[in-house]
Amino acid sequence: MNRRTALSSILAVSGAGVLPAQAAKSKAQSFIYSLNMSTLRGHKLGFRKELEVAAKAGFGSVEIWINTLQDYLKTGGTLQEAKKIIDDLGIKVEDAIGFATWIVDDESARSKALEQLKMEMDQLAQIGCPRIAAPPMGATTGESLDLAKVAERYRTILELGDKTGVVPHLELWGFSKNLSRVGEILYVAVESGHPSARLLMDVYHLHKGGSGMDAVKDVGKPLVEIFHINDYPATPPRETITDADRVYAGDGVAPLKDLLKSLKNPERPVILSFEVFNKEYYAQDALLVAKTGLAKMKKVTEGV
Repeated sequence: MNRRTALSSILAVSGAGVLPAQAAKSKAQSFIYSLNMSTLRGHKLGFRKELEVAAKAGFGSVEIWINTLQDYLKTGGTLQEAKKIIDDLGIKVEDAIGFATWIVDDESARSKALEQLKMEMDQLAQIGCPRIAAPPMGATTGESLDLAKVAERYRTILELGDKTGVVPHLELWGFSKNLSRVGEILYVAVESGHPSARLLMDVYHLHKGGSGMDAVKDVGKPLVEIFHINDYPATPPRETITDADRVYAGDGVAPLKDLLKSLKNPERPVILSFEVFNKEYYAQDALLVAKTGLAKMKKVTEGV
């Protein structure tokens, strides 16, 4: 499949991903608010309590971390019980954050990563989660990878997603040697030639990697179902800023209003998932952090 055919295929399937039930209910809604559990990670609450805090704070959607789910299973929980917790709380698990090394050149490591992904996708399917993040884990340092080969590898995990019903979203990591810029992930998505290809971007990573917020305008709206929202302060500078410097949406200097206008999709709501790793927030009450995050997300989307 050539590039033009692949691009046409991808852009023609704005509904090809598994859309959240909330999206189907109202096209008038521009954004769905989600909580990425990185935001509460430092509180060490565990799988059940994280979900309870999110629901109590008013979130209808969340992103979980794979290792938190697996820790829950290792301590006696089951996938059926996890699904019941989710359903009883009335929330939707939109995505899961995983770290399989699907992208690396080492064939043996890549083979193990595919086995890992298959297991994780099977688990996620059983709790009703339709997506999993696919970051450049294992390729953040060292040599630059051949993007054409990365596209082939991304297609391989997309085909795994066809079998499991859980779609891997290609994640931008601004600090990484590979897939740190929008042009790279867009190339990989298009060259994968797969209609389910999707991109997962982040305010902080767009800034850290140097693409900036305007780069989102170059990404076709069908490619974005979920987006990590946060903000960054004026200092430290881009070269030395870290994950821990992320702040609430609207508390930094990112041009969020313009970004949100670029993200807004008239065909369906975009899931905005609040993701920070702020040690000051970890020292505060978890429910307060979640409530504050939601309130600030709603404020920055007003009038968009």
